[in-house]
Amino acid sequence: MTRKILTGLSSEAYEHPFDRKALASLQNMPGVSLLLKKVNEYGIDRLLRLQSLGSEIRISSRNFPQLHEAFVETCRILDVASLPELYLFRGTGHIESYIVGVEKPLVGINLDAMEWLNTDELLFVFGHEIARIKSQHMVFHQMAIVMPSLKNLLSSTTLGVGGLLAGGMELGLYNWRMMARLTADRAAMLACQDIDVATTTLMKLAGLPDEYLTTAVIEDFLVQAREFAANNFDSVDKVTKILSYTEPALSWVVMRAGELLKWVDSGAYDNLIQQENLSTPEEPEESEGKEEKTPEEKEGWNFLTSW
Repeated sequence: MTRKILTGLSSEAYEHPFDRKALASLQNMPGVSLLLKKVNEYGIDRLLRLQSLGSEIRISSRNFPQLHEAFVETCRILDVASLPELYLFRGTGHIESYIVGVEKPLVGINLDAMEWLNTDELLFVFGHEIARIKSQHMVFHQMAIVMPSLKNLLSSTTLGVGGLLAGGMELGLYNWRMMARLTADRAAMLACQDIDVATTTLMKLAGLPDEYLTTAVIEDFLVQAREFAANNFDSVDKVTKILSYTEPALSWVVMRAGELLKWVDSGAYDNLIQQENLSTPEEPEESEGKEEKTPEEKEGWNFLTSW
């Protein structure tokens, strides 16, 4: 399959409106500057990189050519000039990937992903991680990763004041991190450029290996995803929502698939992929508005209060 190289691609061209609103809300929370300062003081960026460098296998074109080639192609398609380092870590029984490093990003992918995913599907997974670089939101993404440990550390070093600020911001970070997944999935779709590939990848992220991905299973998954995206969950109480989206074991692939399908079905993906000048997106705000004509969007939808 020949894929379009998206030279000049701006993250604003595909950014999900829920992501944008959640980030704006997070940035307006009191204490953000304090936490960013502490993250820098404690050398969190360097620590996370050292953990990967000291524990995982660095990927090259020589040792794992298929992984390396898919990664290079993803960065080329999404117009990321500086290639991050890529590392392979041990299997966990399900597909995992991550990205860390504000100044010098580093991507990790596990053995299960290498064994379960074909080359096209690897583009989707890599595109999801590379999206953090495109959006230039690595500092917030990384803060969300270390927040549980950082909250306890701040509480002990600032007589509890920093811990209180971090505790309130933790929910804001989790809310934004969930919404940022929706933007990252769009970047992943732009990387693989095939909704069928995106669908099977999300299903594998849900735990289904190739042998179970029959036509009937895939079709039923698409029906389920569209049903979920069309539902209104306002009756679910707030505590249930908090417990749900702070549970790290939940992948939310059905919700993510539903949102991705809405984007593709709206024609926004095709309009973007056919543009010649991707550095100046054609009125993304207007196209997003047409896509998300819902009460939740009009009232400032967020994952905590509106699903």
